[in-house]
Amino acid sequence: MARYNVKETESRWQQRWSEAGCFEVEADPGKPKYYVLEMFPYPSGRIHMGHVRNYTLGDVVARYKKAKGFNVLHPMGWDAFGLPAENAAIERGVHPAGWTRENIEAMREQLRGMGLSYDWRREVATCDPSYYRHEQKMFLDFLKAGLAYRKESWVNWDPVENTVLANEQVIDGRGWRSGALVEKRKLSQWFLRITHYAQDLLDALEGLERWPDKVRLMQHNWIGRSEGARVRFELVGRDDVLEIFTTRPDTLFGASFCAVSANHPLVAEFAEKDPALAAFVAECNRSSTSEADIETAEKKGYLTPLRVRHPFRDGVTLPVYVANFVLMEYGTGAIFGCPAHDQRDLDFARKYELPVIPVVLPPKADPAAFAVGDEAYVGPGTIYNSDFLDGMEVEAAKAAVAERLTAIGRGEGTITWRLRDWGVSRQRYWGCPIPIIHCESCGPVPVPEDQLPVTLPQDVDFDSPGNPLDRHPSWKHTTCPSCGADARRETDTFDTFFESSWYFARFADAQAETAFGRAEADYWLPVDQYIGGVEHAVLHLLYSRFFTRALRDCGYLGIAEPFAGLVTQGMVCHETYKGPDGKWLYPSEVAKGDGGATVTVDGGKPVTVGRVEKMSKSKRNTVDPANIIDAYGADTARLFMLSDSPPERDLEWTEAGVDGAWRYLNRLWRAITESDIALPPPGTPKPTELSPAAEQAWRACHKTILGVADAIERFRFNTAVAQIRELTNLLFALDGKGAGEAWVLRFGWETAVRLLAPMMPHVAEELWVRLGHTTMLAETPWPDADPALAEDETVTIAVQINGKLRATIEVAKDTGKDALIEQALGHPNVQKQLDGKQPRKVIAVPNKIVNLVA
Repeated sequence: MARYNVKETESRWQQRWSEAGCFEVEADPGKPKYYVLEMFPYPSGRIHMGHVRNYTLGDVVARYKKAKGFNVLHPMGWDAFGLPAENAAIERGVHPAGWTRENIEAMREQLRGMGLSYDWRREVATCDPSYYRHEQKMFLDFLKAGLAYRKESWVNWDPVENTVLANEQVIDGRGWRSGALVEKRKLSQWFLRITHYAQDLLDALEGLERWPDKVRLMQHNWIGRSEGARVRFELVGRDDVLEIFTTRPDTLFGASFCAVSANHPLVAEFAEKDPALAAFVAECNRSSTSEADIETAEKKGYLTPLRVRHPFRDGVTLPVYVANFVLMEYGTGAIFGCPAHDQRDLDFARKYELPVIPVVLPPKADPAAFAVGDEAYVGPGTIYNSDFLDGMEVEAAKAAVAERLTAIGRGEGTITWRLRDWGVSRQRYWGCPIPIIHCESCGPVPVPEDQLPVTLPQDVDFDSPGNPLDRHPSWKHTTCPSCGADARRETDTFDTFFESSWYFARFADAQAETAFGRAEADYWLPVDQYIGGVEHAVLHLLYSRFFTRALRDCGYLGIAEPFAGLVTQGMVCHETYKGPDGKWLYPSEVAKGDGGATVTVDGGKPVTVGRVEKMSKSKRNTVDPANIIDAYGADTARLFMLSDSPPERDLEWTEAGVDGAWRYLNRLWRAITESDIALPPPGTPKPTELSPAAEQAWRACHKTILGVADAIERFRFNTAVAQIRELTNLLFALDGKGAGEAWVLRFGWETAVRLLAPMMPHVAEELWVRLGHTTMLAETPWPDADPALAEDETVTIAVQINGKLRATIEVAKDTGKDALIEQALGHPNVQKQLDGKQPRKVIAVPNKIVNLVA
């Protein structure tokens, strides 16, 4: 019994594909295109199971679309800048560039071993000057167009990575990579004006019909359009005003205080003379900035000497607090508090003994008796205790307040956004240099385009914390392009999301002297199917949508949306294990004993089996793909990744699952290569007579072709695998002795192999040859199917009595009404229910239902 030779077969076919240039494509306006792209990886040096799953999904789609006649672009590259390389330089004493290049080489070979259908000629690495020189020009074009600018602002500072983070990179108040609590600092930073497109980014979400609803919702919420009013409260004893934005102007008569951010300009004025206030500000700046943390944290305030006049209540003034739950980044950095109808305000008011004034009366509530206890009332109702608003519904009251504020010059209705401009400055070495020169006389001056790219110096050291570019003895010193005076280069580098926000366009024409050729970009873009993790729903995907619009407006592109279709795959998970000492164990250190008991391989000590969780190095529940591919082959790993669950769900990696995929592969191999049944030559005409079993298998082939195509189109790869296995089970059962069975076996095996080709390409190619073909499956069209043959010959008919299902009958398709009624009345359960009586009325719908009224 021969076993499939994994290593020899897979390496041979990978070489054949490469030599034949099977996956190398060029723009061809006369042919329909399909652009498949998986989110490109950071070159860590090792692929992990998440990579295997992500890239397998994309490869199936790419190979399937190629077989369907599309001109398929399927590229790969490396998101190669970033702090991990800089940290590695510090820890290992190596240069980030060398470390990154070595990792790219290693990962490229690992990916080649998976048999992925990439056009490797288009490979890019974002740390290469031939790549980032183009984004430096883009930045200068954005600057000219008013889409980039510099300002001093409060930023999120990661004290571990010693760099600024965008709001989107702060997760639960911590740096998205370091996990350190983020601090607030004021720095001069470069920004991209993403808010310029806020409404467009929001409106266009409706048109992204092939995006997951949860991703569109996440972006909708992050963009955060809010309709409300700006209210200008006069400051008592001063000539200036305190401006606030509110989404609930209808509750203004319930205001009992105002609160400002610790970073509000008014606070800085008072903190200079008040050490206690300065200490409170410092405490606020050390606190988490995430909305979730702010909502759950204790509400703290500091009472200032300021008071403001209520815009509608003559003679009424309100105290002004500095509060730890008010952020400068949102609205105006100031709020009014209406404790009765906002839980955060209520908690604050109870703590500082401030009035709680209800102004929204719940439906059917008694205005004389209604009061707010420990929970604010945030539901619908009628306005009361509110002068000219009394009796109005909430929405009508909002409009009336905005109108009155405008009339008296104390405010107006307006719209605000949660979205903030994207701060792209990072204080680190291993990133794209920002092409700006600072001159004392001329200010920030763009680097002339003929001097691009501005490249990183190689002779840097990481012996001290902070940005090595700041400490470099010569690199930052230059002359001003405008006046020729001594000047200084910008030492900040771009946020690495800058590179990943346009790489998909570079793939369209990766060797171009410009960022990409317009004709090639117009042909290939947008990406037809994008695949990656849901963790990038806000960060990368929103930035890419902004970047595409900015490139359009600067003349680079003709589209607004970069990704027409999106699939977000789930995590790859595994059981977790702990030894007797409580330390995590790798799966390779654990073995199942008798009765399922788990022991460590070394010493036979008992193991505690924990939950199934996302594979992570910290809990050691990882499986090295290289070991799996070495032992079982890439096709086995691919098949398991596809057959276990739909892509959007988490996948549990189990040895049993991998073994099952391996056994199926070998069973298929033996059935085709070791069968005693003599198959007719390829291309033999269909015989005139087929046995019932052969007829069933033949029809099943046509049905499976259509079913698998439909499943792949809908990203239901597990369904596609199940359908193919159902077909091959029928073929395994044929002994070749019945009429036409040998012919059907050839037709069936050829069909199964062609359907499996996108999923298990190596073994499919080998079996195709063993079946007598000289062509490559990678260049073979998708099999045709006869829809008429794919239809079931019989149908199941429901039989109802008085509207309740009482039986089902199996009949030939298109059976007439009379025959349907006869068979339904003859069913034992129907006879029992009728109890010898004749139905008063009978309704029979062929192929669907028989309804009896007794």
